[in-house]
Amino acid sequence: MEYKAPTEEYTGVVREVTIGKGRKSLKIGGENILPFHFFDKGSNPNPVKFALEVLDMEPQDWPEHLIQPFKNVIADPVKWAKKCEELGADAVFLRLVSTDPAVKDSSADEAAALAKRIAEAIDIPLIIYGSGDDKKDAEVLPKVAEACDGMNLLIGPVQKENYEVVGKALLDHGHNASALSPLDINLLKELNVKLCKFFPAEKIVIDPEAAALGYGMEYSFSLMERVKQIGIITKDNMTMMPLIADLGGECWKTKQAKEDKEQGLLWEGITALSFLLAGANIIVFRHPETSSLMKKITEVK
Repeated sequence: MEYKAPTEEYTGVVREVTIGKGRKSLKIGGENILPFHFFDKGSNPNPVKFALEVLDMEPQDWPEHLIQPFKNVIADPVKWAKKCEELGADAVFLRLVSTDPAVKDSSADEAAALAKRIAEAIDIPLIIYGSGDDKKDAEVLPKVAEACDGMNLLIGPVQKENYEVVGKALLDHGHNASALSPLDINLLKELNVKLCKFFPAEKIVIDPEAAALGYGMEYSFSLMERVKQIGIITKDNMTMMPLIADLGGECWKTKQAKEDKEQGLLWEGITALSFLLAGANIIVFRHPETSSLMKKITEVK
């Protein structure tokens, strides 16, 4: 008797989210199989995408081996973003660190103007994150959404402390929301439930927080894996959104990555590979060599 390997077929389908418009767009999500389970009944129509990070100010604490690929453009965020495009990034991830009250406390208007310039300068999708200070982000992100009206960007982090203000601004100006919650499945679902009361579920991306290898990655991995499994296997409505793993910053602030380039590339690469296996749909890198390596790995048939 011929042996046939058992296969699974699931009812849940991750919502497909489009970031950007026209030639500046990409799609994430849409799969109804678990990560790399190509032997099961189902498909993954939109393979994982890789973004490179850009800061809105010249970084002060990056090691030289991380600065080197962007050395000639790192003082200009617009040129930096274009360099990321040249290096093969699927998207640019702009982090508005200067708006943090503890850094420069840059104004919302400055941030919005820069975001618009970058969005217009590149031919790949743009993801924009505030500083993470929920109060300042509630001022900055609505302005950014307005300045980039109709561009269908992915903007975040949308958090429980500011989801109404930020979420409504994103909705009014035609953007997607990146919903960030601490490492807790219940808090994650609670934020999505609240956000979905007025925001379309098909325009939400989940950011479950991504820790680095050796610095809590196992917690992030377990949560991401659980979100993906209960969304696809049990068809849980509040977890059937694509996942973003914002890991570059977490990896390159580690002592090991700062000490040595090869260690840094391995730290970021192993962390990224782990989140690929957990089900990430888009991954944010800082070093282009890691991004390039992960792209080659995922393209292997």
